[in-house]
Amino acid sequence: MKFAVIGGTGLIGSQVVKKLNAAGHEAVPHSMSTGVDVITGQGLEEAVAEADVVVNLTNSPTFDDASPAFFRTSMDNLLAACRKGGVGHVVVLSIVGTDQVPGLVYYQAKALQEDILKAGRIPYSIVRATQFMEFMDAVLSWTTDGETVRLPATPIQPIAAKDVSDTVADVALGTPLNGTLEVGGPDVFTLDELGRITLEAHPDGRTVVTDDTAGMFAAVPGDVLTTKGDARIAPTHYADWLS
Repeated sequence: MKFAVIGGTGLIGSQVVKKLNAAGHEAVPHSMSTGVDVITGQGLEEAVAEADVVVNLTNSPTFDDASPAFFRTSMDNLLAACRKGGVGHVVVLSIVGTDQVPGLVYYQAKALQEDILKAGRIPYSIVRATQFMEFMDAVLSWTTDGETVRLPATPIQPIAAKDVSDTVADVALGTPLNGTLEVGGPDVFTLDELGRITLEAHPDGRTVVTDDTAGMFAAVPGDVLTTKGDARIAPTHYADWLS
């Protein structure tokens, strides 16, 4: 099979390409660096031409009010190119709980991306993943003030990027779900607890203070960022990933 992986040079995309090629398929990475621009449409038709499956791993460059326009334009352009090229399956990576966090515009934008895909008249699959372990350092930096990190007690189910990539590749190789698969890590922590575990493993002088008003995750209600029901549970534990 031939795969076009849009956003195929990033953290997840590069691993998806590697896995698909190792399985004997032809997976080609596409991104701005290879001349493909999902906003202007430059190179997009050529990128998806003759592809059996298109995997969309592009992301908005910001989490702010500009993100809905990014996902609307990029999806409209991508689906138009896929219809023209006769693509039979489009896979998109999204976020667990994205439609349940009205206080975060970025999550609203990801829900919009899903809705556009569902209405796009091409067989599709949506993979919703929990928060990446690799992003924990960034999360800590967002609310650091001197030697204090303020974090809310929001339930988080961290997953390793490798496990996300494995799931995306597996879904891309399969029959279109015309629905959603959730995947999350094997353990649930509160975000403040996860911050303390991270800094205990790699101390840098900072300490974590619980503050349910701090940072973007303060807007998350309840446990909506954790998997429910028939989700896939990935194998990598956070403690093993840290070590």
